[in-house]
Amino acid sequence: MFKFLRSFFYSSKLLLNETDIMKKFLIIGLGNIGSEYAETRHNIGFKVLDALSEKEGFSFETARLGDVATFKIKGRSIMCLKPSTYMNLSGKALKYWMEKEKIAKENILVITDDINLSFGTFRLKTKGSDGGHNGLKDVQLVLQTNQYNRFRFGVGADFGKGRQVDYVLGEWNDEEKEKLPERLQRSVALIRSFVLAGVKNTMNEFNNT
Repeated sequence: MFKFLRSFFYSSKLLLNETDIMKKFLIIGLGNIGSEYAETRHNIGFKVLDALSEKEGFSFETARLGDVATFKIKGRSIMCLKPSTYMNLSGKALKYWMEKEKIAKENILVITDDINLSFGTFRLKTKGSDGGHNGLKDVQLVLQTNQYNRFRFGVGADFGKGRQVDYVLGEWNDEEKEKLPERLQRSVALIRSFVLAGVKNTMNEFNNT
């Protein structure tokens, strides 16, 4: 009952009080809920937001369609969202909070895994195809456009034919676990740059690094 009331409370009020729409941002990390998915490659979006919360000192609360948190950076108001809809319905949570908080599409950043990039490689784009990623496919369907900011975190493609699902839903190997902390801190720096310096400057600094 308490969890329901808390979720209702969060879904019935605005969490970002900023009146200037261009100073409000939504950072959504894609992933699947449940402990069995927590350390999988497909959940890098959740992992990045957890690193951001540790760095910035905020915590997530359960709300409608996901866990949400807010914090500020130099006058900018940022909402972070980890959808509880599972990957294939990620767009539903994004659209709800985007419309509720009146956040401009230009100020949305979607964080996702990408098997077409080697482990730890970053690719920030303002448009493009879903690349076969079910989470991005739903985001594009809901937004009715492929023009939105997405931060692709490379997870590599070390899998045999027909083993893609097992790979992305598999856990990090020992080498990846060793390198992941630095990559997560770099991801946090990318998000801060996106909010403060804008998407183009962030692309120039972080892409393919």
